[in-house]
Amino acid sequence: MKQFRYFLKFSFKGTNYHGWQMQNNSISVQELINEGLSRILREKINVCGAGRTDTGVHAREFFAHFDTSNTFSVVDRKNLVFRLNKYYPDDIAIEDLIPVKPTAHARFDAISRTYKYFITRKKDPFGKEFLFFLFGDIDINLMNDGAKLLFDYSDFTSFSKADTQVKTNNCKIMSAEWTEENDIMVFTIKADRFLRNMVRAIVGTLLDIGRKKISVEDFNKIIKSKNRSAAGYSVPGHGLFLYNIDYPENIFLNLY
Repeated sequence: MKQFRYFLKFSFKGTNYHGWQMQNNSISVQELINEGLSRILREKINVCGAGRTDTGVHAREFFAHFDTSNTFSVVDRKNLVFRLNKYYPDDIAIEDLIPVKPTAHARFDAISRTYKYFITRKKDPFGKEFLFFLFGDIDINLMNDGAKLLFDYSDFTSFSKADTQVKTNNCKIMSAEWTEENDIMVFTIKADRFLRNMVRAIVGTLLDIGRKKISVEDFNKIIKSKNRSAAGYSVPGHGLFLYNIDYPENIFLNLY
């Protein structure tokens, strides 16, 4: 039976989930996506996501691909998006269903991914699920000086969880910058790929620079050491968002 491949574009609030990837004893976003698609399409569907997110981490934009024996017109796709949004809880929102080439891959075809980490300098009872509250003096200029060093390196073992079973710890950092507006600080980082826990560990270590617990030169030595225990702590997952994923245009089928 002929199979057709689609990208599902959606967003989710990670508060109630143990990350994206399927877990034996915990609920994951992938589990719910599989369940909804399988029930509505009346066939077994297993989606492959653009990457894995940790417990509590959110995604403003996420993609997953899946194969199905169904083929959908434009109207069919809009109808499926509507039905899926009715099926899923309020913390998962389906945006689009996009036809792609049979070899297109949500994870391996991604050109870049952009993450943002949000910190509030003022306690906010309405933002506690999305903002990391940080008290005390902090120097954002020093943190940006440290962030610039990330462009000089490709091996980020110092910011990766151990035993992740990846072939390489090399990543190409395309941008990394702190900005601040009113009481909100945002760290934005873009790369071709990320290691497990990488963004949260980088943020935690840069915050040590901002608090003047370590120097920018210390940060340089930490990267060179390729030793996770030399780096700072991992900030909580609830302040982290996967914000954007870029793909080459030629994997999408022009069937609109």
